[in-house]
Amino acid sequence: MTTMLSVSHLSKIYEGGFTALKDINLDIRRGEIFALLGPNGAGKTTLISIICGLVNASAGKVTVGGHDIVDDYRAARSLIGLVPQELTTDAFETVFSAVSFSRGLFGKAPDPAYIEKVLRSLSLWDKRNNKIMTLSGGMKRRLLIAKALSHEPRMLFLDEPTAGVDVELRRDMWNLVRGLREDGVTILLTTHYIEEAEEMADRIGVIRKGEIILVENKATLMHQLGKKQLTVHLQTPLDAVPESLAAYALERGEDGHALTYTYDTEREHPGITDLLADLNAAGIGFKDVNTTQSSLEDIFVSLVKK
Repeated sequence: MTTMLSVSHLSKIYEGGFTALKDINLDIRRGEIFALLGPNGAGKTTLISIICGLVNASAGKVTVGGHDIVDDYRAARSLIGLVPQELTTDAFETVFSAVSFSRGLFGKAPDPAYIEKVLRSLSLWDKRNNKIMTLSGGMKRRLLIAKALSHEPRMLFLDEPTAGVDVELRRDMWNLVRGLREDGVTILLTTHYIEEAEEMADRIGVIRKGEIILVENKATLMHQLGKKQLTVHLQTPLDAVPESLAAYALERGEDGHALTYTYDTEREHPGITDLLADLNAAGIGFKDVNTTQSSLEDIFVSLVKK
């Protein structure tokens, strides 16, 4: 796939010497969903703001669709749709007029049929004549997306798009984002909801203290850094793990009723059948077993701590 967004050696240093971004290098492929994860203050919003022309970089270069965001900013900006965290528009405007106005800001000719399509896709058509001040929080969040899509962008930035919205609306937005990708729109998503990235993203980047510490395909990341655990529930409690089982590095539960075997998915370890056979050989009876695997949230927390 061709590159839609290219960020090269990007840095941002604010007055007073605070470094918000440090030598960021990132390429995002056309038509993919890229999730950027990081704790508060990591630099996610600063990065998006620079790409979208809201903040000036201290150093580095950014191109969108091959257009430099400084030297060819009109062409670059016309390809970008931004869904910010907060709505800052005229509360007395109607939904339809607000979205139509956003389209006009990019020099696009009026297209009521397209605006209708966008509003219907976001379940806002019935609210088209309502003033923005009368909308619920969830409807205002939908309106932000409608405004960002008004000029038919080819790259969409979603900055915490589902923060504070209910589960049903979150699912609706996920479906909308998938539909946009099917239409060839490239999407960069920042989120605190790790399950959102796990559900939708093709690739995942992790940013910490202004630096990208990892970029990887989601499946590869889960495979390389994920861990599996086998928990064996015992018939009678153990006071200690026998020496004959030392190779498994088993963890004994507080009450001694369970043993947990942790292994990396990428490395070779004695198999589960070997463990069960050795338990039998040691005279340790068990009544149940279950396995669990690391979630993306577990991996993210581990990476940020390191």
